[in-house]
Amino acid sequence: MAVPSREQLRQWASNYVALWNAGDKEGWVRNWRSVAPGDFRMCDPVGTPEKHGFEQCAANAFDLFQPRVKFKVHEEAIFFCGNEVAWVLENHITADGRTSVALSIETYRFEADGSVLIRTYYKVPPRTDDEMGAMFKDYLPEDGSAPYARTKR
Repeated sequence: MAVPSREQLRQWASNYVALWNAGDKEGWVRNWRSVAPGDFRMCDPVGTPEKHGFEQCAANAFDLFQPRVKFKVHEEAIFFCGNEVAWVLENHITADGRTSVALSIETYRFEADGSVLIRTYYKVPPRTDDEMGAMFKDYLPEDGSAPYARTKR
């Protein structure tokens, strides 16, 4: 296996946003697996315990966040450098009857063995009892224990 080509990464990036926003989890999973059929590792956000495996790094986050979050990436805010992709992602979040925009910086490094390393940077919302805070109580527990994807209810 080889690292994905620049064109494959461009197609993956375009599909990532379109399929997420459409709520098409099956298509989104296929899109991921087209460029990363191997192991997944993710620091989300950087500074929290690393997550491992596709379910923990992608699938479970889709289930938790997709109904309330839509993505937008501006053409000038995406970078393809060798086997890596980086972008500034606009996260349009609807919670408690309001929509707000939060930015994140996300990097993806695709390896020849089919694995991917994902690193994200964003301001973590406070763990409050409102809708947004409740999502992050599940996703990033204060005690540093396993994140949502490891502690299915």
